[in-house]
Amino acid sequence: MSSVSSQSSVVSSQSSAVRGQSLEMPLSGILTVSAYIAAQMLSDVLSLKIAWVAGFSVDAGTFIYPFTFTLRDLVHKVLGRAAARVIIVAAGVINLIMAGLFAFAAWLPPDPTWPFQREFAAVLTPVWRIVVASIVAEVFSELTDTEIYHLWVTRVTRRFQWIRVLTSNAVSIPLDSLIFCWGAFGGRLPVATVWSIFWANVLLKGAVTLAGLPTIYLVRERKRQAG
Repeated sequence: MSSVSSQSSVVSSQSSAVRGQSLEMPLSGILTVSAYIAAQMLSDVLSLKIAWVAGFSVDAGTFIYPFTFTLRDLVHKVLGRAAARVIIVAAGVINLIMAGLFAFAAWLPPDPTWPFQREFAAVLTPVWRIVVASIVAEVFSELTDTEIYHLWVTRVTRRFQWIRVLTSNAVSIPLDSLIFCWGAFGGRLPVATVWSIFWANVLLKGAVTLAGLPTIYLVRERKRQAG
């Protein structure tokens, strides 16, 4: 009986160790998740400015937002599809909370000695239509990116990693730009301006995707892609 009990204890301790290891996140996973959330937040803040670049109207967030697609691919590669889905939704919730906090801060009465209340409110008080359009575009396009990436890995090939990034982004980038541009500015800005923002988004995001393709090789492939 004592032998059986000791064996059971060993099995139990081994099972606990396995469960503990399965909950550990590799350093590469921590870094890619952190970078993804940071890029999402920064791009939403920068999107509050519409700039004029090379003859196109473009929201300034476009200069960093494209990186989120490749960062999402890195998360998918390291942690799997389920983790990629979670961080996409989490980023949307975080950005919504951030916009609400900006609105709250702008609503608070300023200290009499602080002269920038009007400027703060004008810049950082969110236009809720833009906020909602941005979050809907991010979540919908990046969930689409997740499924295309996963199908490529599981049904096509796990070789030529740069192709899986290029394929998923080729669909998700135009989709994201279409939802955001028309959701945020359709009916408020001239049609030509909205299409100008759309094409600027697509071109710039596409260029960033091409430049960032080698980064997919920075992390190790997750052994199991089922999740």
